[in-house]
Amino acid sequence: MAIYPVIMCGGSGTRLWPASRASHPKQFLPLIGQRSMFQETVLRVAGLEGAAEVVVVAGLAHRDLIEAQLSEIGIAAAVLLEPEARDSAPAMAAACAWIDARDKDGVAVVVAADHHVPDAGAFRAAVETAVAGARQGLIVTLGVRPDSPSSAYGYIRKGVPAGPVFTVEAFVEKPDAQTAQGYIADGYLWNSGNFVVRAAGLLAELDAFVPAISAAARKAVAGAGEAQGGALVLGEAFAAAPKISIDYAVMEKTARAAVLPVDFAWSDLGAWDAVWSASDQDAAGNALRGQALAVDARNCLVRAPAGTQVTLIGVENLAVVVDAGQILVCDLAASQQVKTAVDQLKAEGREHLPTPAPFDTIAQASVWFDRWLRTSALPLWWSLGADHVRGGFHEALTPDGNPVEAPRRSRVQTRQTFVYATAGQMGWQGPWRQAAWHGMDYFLARYRRPDGLFRALVSSAGEPLDETAALYDQAFALLAMATLNAADPGHVDLAGEGRRLLAALETLRGPAGGFREAGAHPFQANAHMHLLEAAMAWVEAGGGREWRDLAAEIVELALTRFIDAEGGYLREFFDAAWASAPGQDGRLVEPGHQFEWAWLLARWGQMTGEPRALPAAHRLYAAGQRGIDPARGVAINALNDDLTIRDPDARLWPQTEWLKAALILGEDALAPAKALARYLDTPAPGAWRDVWGLSGGFKPEPAPASSFYHAVVACRGFER
Repeated sequence: MAIYPVIMCGGSGTRLWPASRASHPKQFLPLIGQRSMFQETVLRVAGLEGAAEVVVVAGLAHRDLIEAQLSEIGIAAAVLLEPEARDSAPAMAAACAWIDARDKDGVAVVVAADHHVPDAGAFRAAVETAVAGARQGLIVTLGVRPDSPSSAYGYIRKGVPAGPVFTVEAFVEKPDAQTAQGYIADGYLWNSGNFVVRAAGLLAELDAFVPAISAAARKAVAGAGEAQGGALVLGEAFAAAPKISIDYAVMEKTARAAVLPVDFAWSDLGAWDAVWSASDQDAAGNALRGQALAVDARNCLVRAPAGTQVTLIGVENLAVVVDAGQILVCDLAASQQVKTAVDQLKAEGREHLPTPAPFDTIAQASVWFDRWLRTSALPLWWSLGADHVRGGFHEALTPDGNPVEAPRRSRVQTRQTFVYATAGQMGWQGPWRQAAWHGMDYFLARYRRPDGLFRALVSSAGEPLDETAALYDQAFALLAMATLNAADPGHVDLAGEGRRLLAALETLRGPAGGFREAGAHPFQANAHMHLLEAAMAWVEAGGGREWRDLAAEIVELALTRFIDAEGGYLREFFDAAWASAPGQDGRLVEPGHQFEWAWLLARWGQMTGEPRALPAAHRLYAAGQRGIDPARGVAINALNDDLTIRDPDARLWPQTEWLKAALILGEDALAPAKALARYLDTPAPGAWRDVWGLSGGFKPEPAPASSFYHAVVACRGFER
């Protein structure tokens, strides 16, 4: 029987606030030593004799943290991501279903990701003994012999010997201090929450006691889909599992419960007093990390980030924790009450503090973004973002402003053309005309196909690489043509180019109206959104009736097909009849696109007087706001159609769409302006950060040139 270590990564560690938060909970923090508790746990269980693949069960929101921390220690794992939290029983069931599908005799060693076990050797020896009990059909938990009467843990009363382990007479809840003292005298053990069991055996017990859990777990594993990075997102059936702990679901009911008493040091680091106890201390009992000074202070814990100095004088038994603008000062003996304080802060909306922005009013924001655009971004992307030798624009710049050598997408050339044509319309005194035609001339020369459509990709030398004619790319070609034709007519017959491209688009018509996109999702809202934007640009530039008709057709599709009639939110993918696509594709809701469509529909309502447009725009804006992460103050990438989190990362472009929608609808635009400003703070002024991960840090990636289109439209939103 192979052993499969299973690491449970649930929980938010509220009692360790402010360091531990929902976006970055305690298991991913280096509370003791330099590695996080999760990393220490992985290393501990990966060293088990006979261990097969490590299995990690976690929430979808923590995917990036897990991938990054596994990479840091050089260990691979099978990562199962819960689409929503359902407590420990469904999580364990999913892991066991995954193991059982691969190894009918596999033994799961289930451990929490946030426990401190300094003696890894003693832990492994205990697990080997517990595995022997599991092979006899028992569900073995590790019971730690207490070293103090703690009221922070549950307890186990052991029974008679059962081979290498003992039967369990009772599981008891966390007691008060006096009761805990009595438990220790009677030989009770701490309930560590670690379990060793045959995967098939646990599923069988769930089949007997809570069959809805095991059924949901098996279906969720069978229906799992691979996420970016190789993790598996459990299928939507997981949401049907009852939300219940493994203790209530199985351990308090089964006749197979067993306990192995262990003597190694163990702590769940559930509060700051436990962290202090487990930390290295100086002669006065102080556990200091960061820039901290203790003068005549005893038995204190300090956690201070870089740039913060904490000085203690004449105090004792204190925890002082500084993180993200929040400061906790508490008596170590009162550490369990931190959760109460956090609950109150949540109720008052004060759990998180926003990062300071370089402005405090919308008027100041307007000036700040205008200055950023005119004096930093436009000069940078023309001087360094353009290829002045071979033509066209580079795909990206590093944060330091160095061009990235890569094949060139057509959409980058047309978007940059649009950017500089828009700059001309805004009155920028720089070389906007030269820059805009630099992009348009290159595009027309390098991307045109014989059928009148435009290819997707050329090499950095301008040679064709991908002949795909994506509807998305044709839309941006039309937008660039319309904008440049309005800004600087006469150089090339762009109006004729636009009409010829519009005629060629008829070959992409869908069977139920609208247009087909290339690739895996032929019927989608996104490409139509940009085609609508292009058609409206031609209307504003004085184009013929065909452009207004095209825009009206797409608006009608949006109002009757793309936008969910009941929920008021916009879906992304559809079938050929424009009904919601099956499975997870049909459930995708992107906050950024809610805002972007809201902006377009508001403009259409202003342009035509269409009575349905503005109400729909306001509903879309409200749906988009469901994707605002209060911890970071940013719009995240994706939700499900029940408006639960699907992708917690936050790219730059949803912030720009949030801002321009707020401006046109008269909503609070200061919050999205501040969110966007954070992405623009880079070593090379005028560049940007693209992805803000859930952990609170920007990913070290180049700034994609394609994002400039989003940024310039947001900046122009102040003007409009």
